[in-house]
Amino acid sequence: MSDHRIVVVGGGFGGLQLVNGLKGTGAKITLVDRRNHHLFQPLLYQVATTILSTSEIAWPIRHLYSNRPDVTTLLGEVTGVDTAAKQVTLRSGLTLSYDTLVLATGATHAYFGRDEWAPVAPGLKTLEDATTIRRRVLLAFERAETEIDPVTRDALLTFAIVGAGPTGVELAGIIAELARKTLPREFRNIDTRKAKVVLIEAGPRVLSSFAEELSAYAQQALEKLGVEVHLGEFVTDCTAAGVKVGEKFIASKTIVWAAGVQASPAAKWLNSPADRAGRAIVEKDLSAPGLPKVFVIGDTASVVQNNGKPVPGIAPAAKQQGAYVAKVIRARLQAKPAPGPFRYWHQGSLATIGKSAAIIDFGKIKLKGWIAWWIWGIAHIYFLIGTRSRFAVAWSWLWIYLSGQHSARLITQKETMREEN
Repeated sequence: MSDHRIVVVGGGFGGLQLVNGLKGTGAKITLVDRRNHHLFQPLLYQVATTILSTSEIAWPIRHLYSNRPDVTTLLGEVTGVDTAAKQVTLRSGLTLSYDTLVLATGATHAYFGRDEWAPVAPGLKTLEDATTIRRRVLLAFERAETEIDPVTRDALLTFAIVGAGPTGVELAGIIAELARKTLPREFRNIDTRKAKVVLIEAGPRVLSSFAEELSAYAQQALEKLGVEVHLGEFVTDCTAAGVKVGEKFIASKTIVWAAGVQASPAAKWLNSPADRAGRAIVEKDLSAPGLPKVFVIGDTASVVQNNGKPVPGIAPAAKQQGAYVAKVIRARLQAKPAPGPFRYWHQGSLATIGKSAAIIDFGKIKLKGWIAWWIWGIAHIYFLIGTRSRFAVAWSWLWIYLSGQHSARLITQKETMREEN
C-alpha cells in the first residue's frame, strides 16, 4: 500500500498526532496548513501578555518532518473538497488527490453574528492575534503616559476582556499583574497600578467547565489581583471607544474577545451535517457520514461521548482523536480489524490566574493555588516540542517568578500610536 495517498489538512495538535501515528505505514502523506508553523496554543496568551516570545511556542512544520521522506509539507489554504473526485482544492489553484482525507482544520473566533467587532476586539487563536494584542496592550500604556486628557487616559488604562473561559481568565490575570507588579517603576506620568482590567462573562460564573469551588477560587484570585469581574452580563456592542454591556458603557481602548468559537468550513466542504457552532458531526470512528475515507478531528469535529456530553475542544482531545484515526488508517492499510469506536479520556482541566495561582480539576482530585500552578507549568513544559523550547520557557517563567519582569515587551510592528486610535 505504499502508493496510498493521505492528505491531512491542518498542522495543529490533531493533525500532527495523526501524522506521527502513521510513521512506517508506507503511505504518502501530504500535510497542508495555512501557516508554516505548528502552534502550542495553550500558551498563546503568554505571548499576548509579554511573558513568552513567539519562537518559544511555535515550530516550523517542515523542520518537524525533515527526517520523514514519506511526509510532504505544503503551505496553502484549502478552499474546497470534491469527495466524488477525491480531490482537495487550494486557493492557489492547486488540487491534491487523495485516497484518505483527514480534516483537522480547527476553529476561529465566533462573534455571534457581529463580525464587525473583530477589528476592535481581536480574539486569540494565532501568533498574529497574540502579537496584535500584545502591541495594543503595550501601546495603551505608552499613549497613557503622554495623554493629557484624564478621561482619555482612563480609557487607555482600561482593558476589557469578553469571556471568562480559560483564555479570558488567564489574560485578565496576567494583564493585571503586568500593570500592578511589572510596570509601575518604569513610567513617570501615570500610575500603572490604577489600570482597570474588566472581565465580562454572560454566564453565572467564571471557568464554567470547572467544579464550582474551583470557579469560586479563580474569581477570588482574580479580584485579589484587582480584576473587575462582571457576571451574567451580555456584550451588546464593541467600538474603538469601548464596550457596551447591556445598557452600560465601559470606556476602553483595548478590548480582547475570548467568548465563543466557530469551526472551520469543513462541514460545508463535505456537505455534511453540522452542529450550531459549525462543527462537522461525525461517526463513531470519526469519519464523515457516508464518507468512510474522510475523517474530521479536533475543534472542527462534533464528537459526543457515551454520557451524551460533547468532547471538549482542547488540545488533549485533538491529540487523542489524531492518534485514534491513525490507528484506524493503519489497520485498513494492513488489512487488520479496525479498532473499536473512539473513546475520549478526559485527563483533567487546567487554568492559571496570574503567575503563582492555578486550578486543576482531575475529577475526584481538585487542586488550587501555587501547587496547582507548578503542576500546570510542568505539564505544559512536558508537552512542548524540543528540548530548546522546554528550556527557554522554563527559564522565562523562572525569571518572571524571581524578578517580576516580563522579557517579551517589544513593540515590533510598524503601526504608530496614532494609527492605533
